[in-house]
This record gives sequence, structure tokens and C-alpha cells, in this order.
Amino acid sequence: MLRRRPPRSASADDLLTTLGRLTAQAREGAELQQARVELAEALQREMLPATLPEVPGLQAAATYAPARHGLDIGGDWFDGFPLPDGGLAFCIGDVQGHDVEAAAFMGQIRIGLRAVAAGAADPGEVLSRANDLLLSVDCGLFATCTFLRFDPDTWELSSARAGHVPGVWATADGRFGLAEDAGGLPLGILPGESYPVTHRRLTKAGMYVLLTDGVIEGPSFPIEVGLAKVARIVSEKVGADAAEVAAGAMSVAEYTGHQDDAAVIVLCYDAAEDRPG
Repeated sequence: MLRRRPPRSASADDLLTTLGRLTAQAREGAELQQARVELAEALQREMLPATLPEVPGLQAAATYAPARHGLDIGGDWFDGFPLPDGGLAFCIGDVQGHDVEAAAFMGQIRIGLRAVAAGAADPGEVLSRANDLLLSVDCGLFATCTFLRFDPDTWELSSARAGHVPGVWATADGRFGLAEDAGGLPLGILPGESYPVTHRRLTKAGMYVLLTDGVIEGPSFPIEVGLAKVARIVSEKVGADAAEVAAGAMSVAEYTGHQDDAAVIVLCYDAAEDRPG
């Protein structure tokens, strides 16, 4: 009776060859991922504004923090720019998804909002037109956003929200809270969506803070807790420099585990009757 010979075991050379091939594949995958992260970071840096507009009596500052592990960059943005009628626009948002695709979509939204705002004074109309514009390009992504318009003549702040987290406000008399205004769906979901507008006349000196959920929410850190922490920090810094307030608000991200990227915009303003001129 013939016996089967046992299968020939792999030689040391064969094992080393296989190990080398797998190592090369792993290195190639890691290098590809790193290249995508670096591209997303470059897109992010180029698309975020270097400065924000200001007028006497109104100071603005912003800060951005990339994802802690470098894999979730690309979704958050902020912007600020003058409007043709003399007003100032400020906006902040968060794109669904991350990496290069989200960074590119973020750029489309930012440019789209600037283009629409040049011909629409009402923040709700700006978001509505931008929503339909983004749907027309059929990207498949969506984004939350808050859009503000500041009128230096009436000293009024008008705002509209598209599924974004509430802003935080505080005044020099010790009052503070969340700007839980009515809003609409995120941009890029449903055509013809409308966005209610909230008007605030800035009769008392204070500040208004916009942020993304990367600042206030984490795997084991509820968004309500994060908002409450930001509100307390902001209330304690009324009268401080806007950049200092922005840094203080961003510090809350350290409690969340900070997996996502994060952005903050701060507007510090004088009371309407105390403004220069």
C-alpha cells in the first residue's frame, strides 16, 4: 500500500518572500492613506480664510483644529466676508464624511455661499439658494451650516441654521445661553427647503459664538454637556479678546476625546448705543 508523502513545508526563503510582499503592500496602503490625509489637510488650509472682516465695535476671530488622528480631516469649515451692501457675512459648517471628498465638497459649499450671498441679503434665502445649488451638482454629500449677517448700520445680527448645532451667546450683564433658533434640514438633502431667520439687535455688549460638533461631542461626551461647558467659558470671558474666547471654547474639545475636526468663530461686539460713530 502506497503512503502519501506529507506536503512539503515552506522554506525559510519562501516565508521571507511572502512576508516581504505583505509588508510592501501594507506600506503602500499606509503611504496612500497618508497621501490622502495630506491632500485633505492642504485643501483645508487653502480654503479656510486667513482673516475675518471687522468693523469698529465688532471684533471677529476663529480657530480650527484637525482631527486628532489625522484620518477625519476635511469636514469642518468657517468663513467671513464683506457683502456688497456693506454688511458682513459669517458662516460655519460641517460636511458629512471626511477625507479628500469632504474637503472638496466643503470648498464647493464655501464658494457657493459667497456667490449666493452677493445677491441675497436674507440669511434664510442664502441657505435656500445654496441648498438647491448643491443639489444640482449631485455630489451625494450633505452639510450642516449656520449663516450670519451682521448689519453695521442697524447693529443687528440675523441668522439662519441648516441642521447645525446651536450657537452660544453671552452679554456683559452676566446673561448667557444657547441660540436654539428654528432651522431647516442640512444643505444637500431636500430641494426647495426653507430656513427661518432670527434677528437680534445687539443692544448690550457681548459675544456670539459659532462652533461645530467636533468641539462639543465625543464618543462618551454628550453634546448637551459640551454646549454647557462652552456657554460657561464664554460667559466668563465677556470683554476678553475674541481670539482668547475662541481658544477657550476650543479647549472643550479636549474633554470630548476629539476624534473629529473642530472649528469655532467668535464675534465680540459693543452695545448698539456705544458703537463708534
